[in-house]
Amino acid sequence: MARPASPQLTDAEQRIMAVLWQRGEASVRDLTDALEAEHGLAYTTVLTTIRIMTGKGYVGFRKEGRAHIYRPLLSREGAQKKALGSLVRSLFGGSPQELAQHLVKDEQLTLEDIEALRAELLRSQGGEEDKS
Repeated sequence: MARPASPQLTDAEQRIMAVLWQRGEASVRDLTDALEAEHGLAYTTVLTTIRIMTGKGYVGFRKEGRAHIYRPLLSREGAQKKALGSLVRSLFGGSPQELAQHLVKDEQLTLEDIEALRAELLRSQGGEEDKS
């Protein structure tokens, strides 16, 4: 039985998506050329991975001659939302509050980080930041 599709992108899929998000679309050769030097990925590896990603609904393609030109169907923000939702469900009991508390307690947030979080919380609640 085949393994169910992962809700998050694997590391290899993230590397491919980063190129697609940057370029908008690319062939397997374009992707291989972009990833080969830094990650040592072979053409066949990229081809296999992109086919899996197509099956998962992360990318779509169009034919151009004999080549397939791939494009992202999932935005960077959509990928972040999916991955974070999965993380919150699996490690924080579905509680965004537990995740936020963990970040504040264990991740050595800077004052700048905390102020940015505070400002975002105020914006999301429809409030205005107090400038005093």
